[in-house]
Amino acid sequence: MNGSLLAGRRRVATVFLAFAVAYFFSTLVRAITATLSPTLTAEFELESRDLGLLAGGYFLGFAFTQLPMGTWLDRHGPKRVIVCFLSVAVIGCLLFSVATNFPVLLAARVLTGVGVSACLMAPLTGYRRWLTPPMQLRSNSWMLMVGSFGLVGATLPVQWLMPLLGWRPLFWLLAAGVLVSMALIAWAAPAWRDGGAADAKEEMHKASDREERAREERGYAAVWRDPFFRKLAPVGFFNYGGFVAMQTLWVVPWLTRVAGYTPQEAAGALFWISIALLATYWLWGVANPRLAQRGIRAARLLSWGMPLGMLVLALILIAGPAAGTIAWICFLCASTVVTLAQPAVALALPTALAGRALSAYNLVVFAGVFVVQWGIGLLIDLFARAGLDAVASFRAALAVFLACCVMSYTYFLWAPPHNRRVVPRPA
Repeated sequence: MNGSLLAGRRRVATVFLAFAVAYFFSTLVRAITATLSPTLTAEFELESRDLGLLAGGYFLGFAFTQLPMGTWLDRHGPKRVIVCFLSVAVIGCLLFSVATNFPVLLAARVLTGVGVSACLMAPLTGYRRWLTPPMQLRSNSWMLMVGSFGLVGATLPVQWLMPLLGWRPLFWLLAAGVLVSMALIAWAAPAWRDGGAADAKEEMHKASDREERAREERGYAAVWRDPFFRKLAPVGFFNYGGFVAMQTLWVVPWLTRVAGYTPQEAAGALFWISIALLATYWLWGVANPRLAQRGIRAARLLSWGMPLGMLVLALILIAGPAAGTIAWICFLCASTVVTLAQPAVALALPTALAGRALSAYNLVVFAGVFVVQWGIGLLIDLFARAGLDAVASFRAALAVFLACCVMSYTYFLWAPPHNRRVVPRPA
């Protein structure tokens, strides 16, 4: 973003808001299955494993597209890629609204996940070239804050509209909203070649240009081999993926089947959880540039913060039915520290690899979301068949998840440090 400071701020705000509208609808459609889970379970006679697979299908669609999308983002830029992908999301929402059986419902969910899979990666790829490193961290946190607005929209507003419209017309409205976001991005987002070339001249020396071009020719090899990426991969899969899985699905079944909440009470709880997450992401956005200026990097924040979230989850398992809204707010807000891993990975790799670095890590995260969402459902059914009641089944399934998180955190502490060949910027 070039020009005077005032013009630059306006331009940044315009582009941010255009992408933010798309990400709002992305997270709204992501989380809506949690609020609709009692309705969908009753209408389609779903078991826990079916519900987990349905919610995870969205993230499976995400995972399918991440690797080719990273290359397309680096080559064609955020505007072209996200507009093309969002057209698929429109089709997915419309198909979900007319589904009459579980296979069609699942196919529509996967298709929707494919369609919205660029809603965060596209702007983050653009920010990698358009903004300074501290502002990239702030923009990442504030995009997630916007996503929390989507999560808020998927709670009580959806619950209020259900008696008036039914769940199927809600997806017609979602399709219309996605179309509006496509128009905003097509109007506001800068051309990739012009903006990218200008920033590249300012940011990179000729020697690093040659190095980045050589890395680009090797596709994802440089990303997969990077020690920092591999250090954070298990954290992305279990801790980050599990954080999203809890937030977008399993909190509501816990509240209704373990803590005894009604569907309306669970929707209200999810509303307040989303409000708390929104405030937490806003605080991260304010704090990140200041922490970067003081030399406090993302890796250090991760090492300090992740144990707190795991401790709270352990306390939830101990409390069982007594763990309600406040307990889940504490767990999810403490777990937001894992979101710092993604921009940290992008900053640790060259600018020309930004799209692929972000998309590769996103693949790890959303593969983890799919596995955790479906896996917990499978485990709940498995423990129930073994003779455990609902409370004990949920406790046992989440205990397995917690053990995986502890192991991934241990690997994060043990794994080799940053790639010595690339000097990481403060994160």
